[in-house]
Amino acid sequence: MQPAARQTFNANFSQEKYQQFLQQLNEGMPNDIAFRVAETPIFLTADFRDRLLAAGQDIIQTILQPDFKQLTDRAIPEKWKVANENDHPHFIALDFGVCKDEAGNIVPKLIELQGFPSLYGFQVLLGDTYQSIFDMGDDWTIFFSNLDQAGYLELLKKTIIGPYQPDEVVLMDVNAFEQKTFVDFYITQQYLGIPIVSLSDLKQKGNQLYYKANGEEKLIKRIYNRLIFDEIETEGTPFEGNVDLRLPLDVEWITHPNWFYRISKFTMPYLKGGAIPKTYFLSELTDIPTDLENYVLKPLFSFAGQGVIIDVTPKDIEAIADPENWILQQKVQYEPVVQAPDGGVKAEIRLLYLWPDGNSEPTLAINLARLSRGKMIGVRYNKDFEWVGGTTAFMPK
Repeated sequence: MQPAARQTFNANFSQEKYQQFLQQLNEGMPNDIAFRVAETPIFLTADFRDRLLAAGQDIIQTILQPDFKQLTDRAIPEKWKVANENDHPHFIALDFGVCKDEAGNIVPKLIELQGFPSLYGFQVLLGDTYQSIFDMGDDWTIFFSNLDQAGYLELLKKTIIGPYQPDEVVLMDVNAFEQKTFVDFYITQQYLGIPIVSLSDLKQKGNQLYYKANGEEKLIKRIYNRLIFDEIETEGTPFEGNVDLRLPLDVEWITHPNWFYRISKFTMPYLKGGAIPKTYFLSELTDIPTDLENYVLKPLFSFAGQGVIIDVTPKDIEAIADPENWILQQKVQYEPVVQAPDGGVKAEIRLLYLWPDGNSEPTLAINLARLSRGKMIGVRYNKDFEWVGGTTAFMPK
């Protein structure tokens, strides 16, 4: 982390400025932001930025392997397989904890990965607001790959809208207007001009989908998919009363739902590199590690931290009835590298890639970060703390 920038920021910080910051973030929004935004951004050194870049590229090379789809076919639950899968994901998110290695170096360690969109719209506004309220100057950027804000938004538009008109592309979630991430939906709509729809708003005629705008039915050519199928499962009839999105519909997916499963915890055992914690499919584990206290047990088909066993025992492993659906992963020890006024805070940085149709590989575009004082990163583990929550990482230009 960049100590000089941290000292300057902390010296100039005040609760009054933080309240101004939150007020400006919420200005013009239909509702207040539904998650905690941290008091501070993260300031990366060029050296740590480069470590992140190298770690991310190692993982991308695995995803680019010709046999990647074959390796990850089992990752997709049969009941959630969607027809007409394309040949690559349009979004990749790589989460790295900020850690310390045995030599005392601050290094990134992979926590998880997703073939699914994140807060690609909100992070632009968040970076702008930090810079504006806290007078950070123009020497910092939240973007990668030599992108500026205009170039980033053009790449986002190319990825999501492509060759279509904005009203032919819908941002869709199960109950879009009730999601905690609705602020991102709303900002994306402001940037790109695309409509926001819920699953129940979709109408099917033949194999085509429509939505209503100003009383008129409009044909959908692309879905910017923000829907996670686990969220709509109800007693085995997840699409009852709604369009069954698994069918071979005449619509393009940005990104196709199958990639949510392919690029996930399932991918971890196939990855290599210094930033990758040792990870095993439980079904392929020949010997239980003698240092089991340094591992965590995770179900493959559960998300948002549900079902994770942190303090693993041999009995926990022996009790698993379906070991092919679990991984044993080496624990990642976060280093409290961000100095708050009252002590160190742990950090996680998410690299966000965009991969529009026609490009040979994904482009690392922007980042998201989270600060934590709890046992794990995430809202439920950080209640009643300050200097925690969603943020972004700034890097030297």
